[in-house]
Amino acid sequence: MSPAPRRGVVTGVGVVAPNGIGTDMFWKATREGTPHLARITREGCADMPLAVAGLVDEFDPAGTVEDKYLVQTDRFTHFALHAADQALRDADLPELPPYAVGVATASSSGGGAFGQRELQNLWGTGPQMVGPYQSIAWFYAASTGQISIRGGFKGPCAVLADDEAGGLDAIAHAARSIRRGADAMVVGAAEAPIAPYSMVCQLGYRELSLATEPARAYLPFDADACGFAPAEGGAVLVLEEAEAAARRGARVRAVVAGHGATFTGTDGWDASRHGLARAVTQALAEADAHPSDIDVVFADALAVPAADHAEVLALADALGPHAADVPVTAPKAGTGRAYAGAPLLDCAAAVLAMEHGVVPPTPGVFATEYDIDLVTGHARPAELRTALILSRGLMGCNAALVLRAGDDRN
Repeated sequence: MSPAPRRGVVTGVGVVAPNGIGTDMFWKATREGTPHLARITREGCADMPLAVAGLVDEFDPAGTVEDKYLVQTDRFTHFALHAADQALRDADLPELPPYAVGVATASSSGGGAFGQRELQNLWGTGPQMVGPYQSIAWFYAASTGQISIRGGFKGPCAVLADDEAGGLDAIAHAARSIRRGADAMVVGAAEAPIAPYSMVCQLGYRELSLATEPARAYLPFDADACGFAPAEGGAVLVLEEAEAAARRGARVRAVVAGHGATFTGTDGWDASRHGLARAVTQALAEADAHPSDIDVVFADALAVPAADHAEVLALADALGPHAADVPVTAPKAGTGRAYAGAPLLDCAAAVLAMEHGVVPPTPGVFATEYDIDLVTGHARPAELRTALILSRGLMGCNAALVLRAGDDRN
């Protein structure tokens, strides 16, 4: 008899988000649907057309990151390092051979704040004032590199820079690495796009919300939807090989069951309907799941009418009649859309939702005319065994991930 295929299970979760640092604070605010969007008042940002975002204002990197890493990394890597610390503590990962543990992260914007500071030094003072770490701190792979160096992890390492959907693709990549022999993977994404240089770059996104009132800035599936509000933050998971986790008595928080990914380009959001539906179908097939098995959907929720409509149609295409009955939620409406970090935060919320048996609401949205069961107002108690997480990138990537409840619930 051939051995059972290796699979990845989630044994650790770490979060840095506008509504909370750490899973306890994050879940409390997510469950209550507390909005955490705010006017941007940081130096150099206040007079930009982009006025509202999800900000991680209570984070002190000096309190969590050693000086030798602090000086050579950007804020997005500070978030990732702290979330990785949390996830590793949560997993209580035993000491493993260095080549048995790898790291995979996703990044959409890189390290804008660090790069801006060094460019200001260049043009304001001269090239002699530009530090050597400018060559690495902004780079998309910086978080993967620094997490692996700091933890001594020498297993398969990767960075995915394939748009916002890369957050889910990174989890799938980590799960594949475990199937191919890695014992554990540290996987996640965190972003820090609220700096003048980064914000100017974002102004080219037609989908960006330029609303000035936080309560009206990000309203997915709402009649007043006017685009998305960006956000800082993200999450990191520890994935372990399932049998090894069971042998050591680890708490399995979720099972990575299935993933699908497609690309539909930038010709309009209508095309994302078919690409996202195909990704969902692929994820269900890999998970050996029927559409009726899905107990909750964490929506991509772009808050652009054409995109929201395409997402609703994609769910109908992929889930059939069940699409009208399954609870759909978008907690990111209260925190902003953290680019590649957004689907990781949704994954963290999905793990916690399955553990607590409750679907968190979509903050700020109280009704929708779309044919979906959008959870609004208050959290909804529910028996949750299987969650579907969706993500689309602004450049045309689509991804879907199926998570199953952990321990004796899957």
